[in-house]
This record gives sequence, structure tokens and C-alpha cells, in this order.
Amino acid sequence: MKPLRLTAWLAAAVLAVLAWTALRAADAPKPGETIANSIGMKLAYVPAGEFLMGSPADEQGREEDETPHRVRITRAFRLGATEVTQVHWKAVMGERRGKFEGDNLPVEDISWKDAAAFCDKLSKMEGKTYRLPTEAEWEYACRAGDAGRFGAEDLDDIAWYDSSSDGQTHPAGTKKPNAWGLYDMHGNVAEWCADYYGPYGGQEVADPKGPAEGKARVVRGGSWASFARGCRSASRSSTPAAYQLRFIGLRVLMELP
Repeated sequence: MKPLRLTAWLAAAVLAVLAWTALRAADAPKPGETIANSIGMKLAYVPAGEFLMGSPADEQGREEDETPHRVRITRAFRLGATEVTQVHWKAVMGERRGKFEGDNLPVEDISWKDAAAFCDKLSKMEGKTYRLPTEAEWEYACRAGDAGRFGAEDLDDIAWYDSSSDGQTHPAGTKKPNAWGLYDMHGNVAEWCADYYGPYGGQEVADPKGPAEGKARVVRGGSWASFARGCRSASRSSTPAAYQLRFIGLRVLMELP
């Protein structure tokens, strides 16, 4: 009789776990659902999942450093619905930054170290962990489930870039968002990522964080000064961490428990 009791207990435990998992899934936010923090920054929910990072060999504008490989993102997170604006920056750092002046323009002319300092200070203000996204998290969120060069959209509908920007930044969130409610993932300002720049491996990986060291940090998304090929979801660039350029800003990731 003891084995029967044990089997019944295990079955009940499995059912309880399945019920709890189903309840958690039902309670999870929908992709793109936003919340606002204390400085008015909107953060969109990005679910865990997997995708093909990089680009196929026949993609127009492709570069050799975009080796396609399967990536699993094992933890959901929230990502700024827009790039960090000048009013966000001032609320955290106490001063305005940017060569182009305007509260709702994306902040730029900041180094990677400046961007990391912003995340650290915002984390202390909010009591949550804010950081720069990894390159994999950035591309996963940018694609929002679509493998196209610019996701599922036409570039002119979603990006301020060389052909549409008139040589300047534009207020954040004025173009069409992607399927997960993220604006300006293509164009406006390029965005610092957490990783050092380096080559991809070809194997499947989970939550990659890039090389352990390097000479430059990853920058993603293209900017108001970029040609269309530099705004592709897979397009990569790198910049030394100390550089401050008027076409590079940031977008923050908020970790979830």
C-alpha cells in the first residue's frame, strides 16, 4: 500500500505544479503591455522565448559579423518603450544632455559609461534593477517575433534615418511601434548595449552576454544618420566606451523577479 500512497501523492503534486504554472501564465502581462515608473518612463513587457539571431546569407545589406544562430532568452523583462529622453535623463542625473535640445528628444552625446551610470542611479531611485540590455536581448525585443530585415514593418513607418530625419533626432515615440510596443528600435539614435563587441559563435546559446573583454561596446539600431542597411534588426556596430557621439543614446532594461 505504501507505493500506492506515494504514487497518489506524486500525482497530486504534479497536478498542483501544473495548476500553479497555468495560473502564473494566465497572470503574466501580454507582450508589449506597459507600466510607468516614477519618472514617467514607460516600460514594455517582453516575454521569454527564442529566436534566430543574426541574418541569413541572402539578406540585403548583410555584413559578415551577423552569423545566424539560435538564441534562447530564458527570462522575461521590461524594456523602455522609447529611448531615454532628455527629460528622463534630467530627472535622474540632474542635468540635460544632448546636442539636439528638446525634452522629448532622445538623449545622445553620452558615453557607454554615462549610460551605465544612468542605469545605476535609476536603480537606486526605483529600488529595482535597471541596466543596458545585452545585444541578444536587444535584437530579440527589436524583432518582436518577426525575422524580417525591419521586423514586420516598412522602414519609413518605424524609423527616423538618413532618408527621413533631415539630419537630426526627433521626439521619441512618434513613429509606429513594433509588435511589442517598442518605438524607435530602428533609427533616431543608436543604442548602447551591455556587451563588448565580438564575433558570434554558430551554436545555440541561452542568454548570451558577449565576450568577457574587448576594445569597444556594441551599439544597435542605427540612427538618424544611418542608411537603411544600418537600421536592420541584425545590423551591428561598435564604439569605444568613452566616445560621446550625437547619434548614440540608450534604452534601459528593467529586470523582473
